[in-house]
Amino acid sequence: MGTIIWYIVVGAIIGALARLFMKGDQQLGIVWTIILGALGAGIGGGIAAAIELGTVFEWIISILVAMALIALYLSIQRKA
Repeated sequence: MGTIIWYIVVGAIIGALARLFMKGDQQLGIVWTIILGALGAGIGGGIAAAIELGTVFEWIISILVAMALIALYLSIQRKA
């Protein structure tokens, strides 16, 4: 149970930071922000661990991955 809460908290932080650094208005709810932020954190953490980077770079990569996921989601949403 604690792991799920941790993913929600980290996902919210990473997702919010990703949206903060993105230009323009993102029509994205809090649930999708958390989901895409958690995915970004998981993928970014995996990348950082694979190339043995420190915690700071793990956060940076996680935010960049979350930004890419948000941009991908928004482009798919606009086409639908």
